[in-house]
Amino acid sequence: MPKTLEDFIREARAHIQEIHPDELDEMIENHDDLLIVDVRELEEYQQGHIPGSLLVPRGTLESAADAGNKHRVEPLCSARDRAIVVYCDTGARSALAADTLNQMGFNSYNLAGGIVLWEAEDFPVIQD
Repeated sequence: MPKTLEDFIREARAHIQEIHPDELDEMIENHDDLLIVDVRELEEYQQGHIPGSLLVPRGTLESAADAGNKHRVEPLCSARDRAIVVYCDTGARSALAADTLNQMGFNSYNLAGGIVLWEAEDFPVIQD
């Protein structure tokens, strides 16, 4: 039987560590070298994102994270020794992204509930 999107997300979540917004807030306070990566699309990012987050759309993640790729995104590909928290709208795309980054040798976490839960719990969001 072919896999569905939910199958892929469930499998990814079995391999990653998810954190809740209050845990991310604590990480921001206590880790100067934390990298927060928004894996949504540009339009979504512009409508509101976590302060200090780096936009790397899910569709470009592997090339952005690969130091040998001409399309690399330097702050991401050089972050192998740092904690990385990825997020999207609800935590599904970012679960896939966290799993991918971990397979690439990064130390990444997924923000459970995504920016929707982050914002619902009154944590800061900025717009471009």
